[in-house]
Amino acid sequence: MNLLRLALPTLVVLLLLSSSVNAARRHDYGDALRKSILFFEGQRSGKLPPDQRLKWRRDSALRDGSTAGVDLTGGYYDAGDNVKFGFPMAFTTTMLSWSIIDFGKNMGGVEANNAVAAVRWATDYLLKATAVPGTVFVQVGDALSDHGCWERPEDMDTLRTVYKIDQNHPGSDVAGETAAALAAASIVFRSRDPLYSALLLSRAISVFEFADKHRGPYSSSLRKAVCPFYCDFNGYQDELLWGAAWLHKASRRREYREYIVKNEVVLHAGDTINEFGWDNKHAGINVLISKEVLMGKADYLKSFKNNADSFICSLLPGVSNSQVQYSPGGLIFKTGGSNMQHVTSLSFLLLAYSNYLSHANKVVPCGGKSATSTQLRLLAKRQVDYILGDNPLRMSYMVGYGPRYPMRIHHRGSSLPSITAHPALIQCKEGTRFYLSPNPNPNVLVGAVVGGPNRSDAFPDSRPFFQESEPTTYINAPLVGLLAYFWAHGA
Repeated sequence: MNLLRLALPTLVVLLLLSSSVNAARRHDYGDALRKSILFFEGQRSGKLPPDQRLKWRRDSALRDGSTAGVDLTGGYYDAGDNVKFGFPMAFTTTMLSWSIIDFGKNMGGVEANNAVAAVRWATDYLLKATAVPGTVFVQVGDALSDHGCWERPEDMDTLRTVYKIDQNHPGSDVAGETAAALAAASIVFRSRDPLYSALLLSRAISVFEFADKHRGPYSSSLRKAVCPFYCDFNGYQDELLWGAAWLHKASRRREYREYIVKNEVVLHAGDTINEFGWDNKHAGINVLISKEVLMGKADYLKSFKNNADSFICSLLPGVSNSQVQYSPGGLIFKTGGSNMQHVTSLSFLLLAYSNYLSHANKVVPCGGKSATSTQLRLLAKRQVDYILGDNPLRMSYMVGYGPRYPMRIHHRGSSLPSITAHPALIQCKEGTRFYLSPNPNPNVLVGAVVGGPNRSDAFPDSRPFFQESEPTTYINAPLVGLLAYFWAHGA
């Protein structure tokens, strides 16, 4: 067994930290999975269905799109505010779909159905947002107006401005991610609803054609609306490759395989490979495509596997080219806000690649040594266990899971009295006293995973510290797949 000898002592220390800081307890991954999916119901916009389980939420934003003459109701609020940002919503949809594609068989019937329903709530909206040919509606709500108020989505009276991209105002990044989301979701629905699946794939093809033909970053076209909130810092090239990769996986059309091969260098497939999130798809592209290489079906794409191997090595502690920091308690830490988005997304790729390697009976070469699929899986599990409470504070960072969890999350609907408790309108500035209150949130947003502790494992549990206390849909989406796997397999 050729272990990663140089890194192994450091890695073992990291993986065993849970026993030293928290007397490593067994986690109920099934309960965490159920709650991680339930969270998405708390983020729903539009008219809620009869089977809505988080009852403190009510209908909201029922006129979205009306100022532009279109129906843009539905979809998700991305975080603790009331804006519908299309870029992170599409990435959330892609990752929820990938979670189901790779790990849906581990979810059990009930939670698999709930996860599929979470995808459909997003794709129904994305179909509306792409219904006009040559146009993608990419945002509903003026972020500055919204962020100036602290009010329930049910009370919203802020500007619901509609923003779009078209051939004169390109946005290949958000369009490419939307195409990826629709294509990935088409795989989810292939056996469940073939007609819906076909519609999703058809729309993904047309949206990708638009993204590729009219190239440019959406933050150049819509800078005042999307920056600094979801500004594209990384360029649109990765989203074009990402969209093509998912279209190839969904359609098996040769044209997308040829597009990937032809544009690998042009679109910088190997750049910034240790990043993965709503803005940077490089590592995800390489891991996704590597599956076919490892299965022996696409040796001509071997460079993507080489990139994926380099990415994996960059995550392992103690390796010479490691590019990721770890907190003293063992949590992946990257600079910038909402660190848990990096933790869950990178851990998802670790687990997915571990599975691909295991099935192919392969290892990852790292500077003359080798990392095994087992090591990658254990590192991913260590991150999940940290989130669920194996950390220096002995706190779960998932709301509603475990005996201790964040009580004052940065989330308007959760922190303000519900319609049932307070039927009267709570206007823009009237919510400020709830925002500043030291009291716990009255409505428990079950399953929400917050931005998490700082690099020293400290966590303030305070609404104004939004980088630590705000949940997002794109933190939870990859976590769904991770929890499904560990529910079924344990260690």
